[in-house]
Amino acid sequence: RLISDDRLLDIAEQFIGPDIALFASHYICKRPYDGQAVLWHQDGTYWPLEPMEVVTLWLAIDNTDAENGCMRVLPRTQNMRLLTPEELVQQNDGTNVLGSGIDPAQIDESQAVDVLLAAGDVSVHHPNVIHGSNANTSSRWRRGLTIRYIPASTRILSEKKHPSAFMLRGEAVRGVNEYNPWPKYVAGRHMPFGDWQAWNQKCELQNRKYRNGA
Repeated sequence: RLISDDRLLDIAEQFIGPDIALFASHYICKRPYDGQAVLWHQDGTYWPLEPMEVVTLWLAIDNTDAENGCMRVLPRTQNMRLLTPEELVQQNDGTNVLGSGIDPAQIDESQAVDVLLAAGDVSVHHPNVIHGSNANTSSRWRRGLTIRYIPASTRILSEKKHPSAFMLRGEAVRGVNEYNPWPKYVAGRHMPFGDWQAWNQKCELQNRKYRNGA
C-alpha cells in the first residue's frame, strides 16, 4: 500500500516517466548505538537491471542526521560510470552492512554532504551516485524505507519471477518483466487496517490489468 501511494509515484514519475514498476523495497534500520555503517558504493553495481534506468526514493521514518548515521553522498558522482563488483574492496569484518565498497583511497570525504531528513521526508538518488553512511552512535533509531522504481521498459535480469516485481502505474511492456499480483488483505493472516475492502477492490482491478506482465 505504501510503495504504491500516489504521492510517491508522482515523485518517481518525474524521473522515470509514467509507466512505473517496483524493482525492490526494504527497510534499513540502524539500532541505537550499534547500527552499522554502510561503505561507499553505487547501488547500480549490485543490481541486475538492463538498462540501468532506476530511481531510489528513501522515505525517512525517523529524523536522520550525522549523529544517528544519516546517508552521505558525493555530489555529481551520478555522472561517473558504474563500477563492477570486481573493482570493489571486500571488508567482511562484521562492521558494515554490505561487506564491500569503493576503495577509500578513491574517495574525497571532504566533499561528502550529509542528507538531513525529518521523519516523513523523501530523498531521491541516482543508481550511479556514490553514497554511504556512518554507524549510529546516538540513542535514537535511524529507520528508512528504500523504494527502487523502474520504468516498465527496464528488464529485471532474473531466471525466476522477481519476488518484488510489481507493476504500479501506467502500461506494462509486453515480454519485458513478469509481475507479481498485488497482495489482497486476508483476515486472520494480515494486520487489519481500516480501508481493507477498498484495498482489495483496488488489487483486483490492478491484477486484471497487469496479469501476465502486460
